[in-house]
Amino acid sequence: MKKLLPMLLAASAVALPGMAWAQEAAIEVNKGDVAWMMTSTLLVLFMALPGLALFYGGLVRSKNMLSVLMQVMVVFSLISVLWAVYGYSLAFGGEGTIIAGLDKMFLKGVTIDSLADTFTDNVKLPEYLFIAFQCTFAGITCALIVGSFAERIKF
Repeated sequence: MKKLLPMLLAASAVALPGMAWAQEAAIEVNKGDVAWMMTSTLLVLFMALPGLALFYGGLVRSKNMLSVLMQVMVVFSLISVLWAVYGYSLAFGGEGTIIAGLDKMFLKGVTIDSLADTFTDNVKLPEYLFIAFQCTFAGITCALIVGSFAERIKF
């Protein structure tokens, strides 16, 4: 026992300095993830404005073509502005019981360097890119409704 104790102390003295007690490394944004999110955002944007607008325009008579194109564009644009004003805050802001709070209303606190969480551990994206990606889906969701009243109202 007398020989075992000094050996354990010597072994721990050798092993403990090798252990790193540093902070966790800073999270780096993967450029491939950012490139894919930018591509996806543009694909959804093109799916909405020229794609959906021209699709609905082809379903109506020629005299209503411009009206339907403008309806899709205005609805998509309006929802994009509303998303930046308070939609993002309600969806992804602070903690709330049913919906999130208004902590990020008018994108308050969002900077160039701020990162948004994803559903994967330790994977983060630039928050402005995440806002734009989610904005395109909010916009196309509302623009889909234009097809239900195409040729039924004048714009």
